[in-house]
Amino acid sequence: MQPRNMSMSGVVDLAAVKAAQEAKAKAEQARAEAARQGGTGAVSPADLVIDVDEAGFEREVLQRSAEVPVVIDFWAEWCQPCKQLSPVLERLAVEYNGRFLLAKIDVDANQMLMQQFGIQGIPAVFAVVAGQALPLFQGAAGEQQIRQTLDQLVQVAEQRFGLTGLTVDPDAEPGAAPDTEVPAGPYDALLEAAVQALDAGDLGGAVQAYKNVLSEDPGNPEAKLGLVQAELLQRVQGLDPQQVRRDAAEKPGDVQAQIAAADLDLVGGHVEDAFGRLIETVQRTAGDDREAVRRRLLELFEVVGAEDPRVIGARRALARALF
Repeated sequence: MQPRNMSMSGVVDLAAVKAAQEAKAKAEQARAEAARQGGTGAVSPADLVIDVDEAGFEREVLQRSAEVPVVIDFWAEWCQPCKQLSPVLERLAVEYNGRFLLAKIDVDANQMLMQQFGIQGIPAVFAVVAGQALPLFQGAAGEQQIRQTLDQLVQVAEQRFGLTGLTVDPDAEPGAAPDTEVPAGPYDALLEAAVQALDAGDLGGAVQAYKNVLSEDPGNPEAKLGLVQAELLQRVQGLDPQQVRRDAAEKPGDVQAQIAAADLDLVGGHVEDAFGRLIETVQRTAGDDREAVRRRLLELFEVVGAEDPRVIGARRALARALF
């Protein structure tokens, strides 16, 4: 695993958002199936703090990060600051009641993980959300600072990735939460075909696969999200970024030039720039041109997610521009 930094207010990682949406849907299916079989799918408070090594990292951290933010505490027996920090994190993991999972990694026994995360000193605390690694803090930290960081983490995990955490049952036996087999959905084969097409760079094939799902199930959230993402990537494929940006700068009244530049902005992670560009274009256009810009802006809202604060703010700005 090669960790990547993920700013909590940074770029939109299309693959990660899609993976998180898929994981959320499957987690909900698993909980529903557990309930149908008479179980709760809940974990014990003792299961909120786990020891992880290199062999179990993919299963215990990467895979579980699709359902709950995983906070990683890198520590060592000889590290005195670690002995002060670790009990605080363990207590907060229980207090937050499943909104994050704490994974403790002994750096002396897991040198490879320490190197992969680029850790220069301990204690060091990271998080993994939907398979993406991000640094939280390094060295000693006060409880208030830790709480603020954790609050921001769980908020972003829920708003951007739909991760609502684990269900905790104080009466559950530690380690007793069952691994529920998720039944295949009616469109799993088509959705898998779309993912394979994306992996192969066949954006047209992915678009068609998602459309095939939506023709039978127009409200399918996974297919709707996948389609707007695949269409976005298809639009920017083969574009010359420098030429697109030059055209947009030289031709502020060219609607298609502004739309193409906004697509590139979003794919590059410049979310506010993409939204701002199109809102300004709405303000200086009318008729069919204005409607074309408005539709593209709504599509980009879908890519980022309706609950994202940047989308909420841009919707307000769009309403002001229109009315």
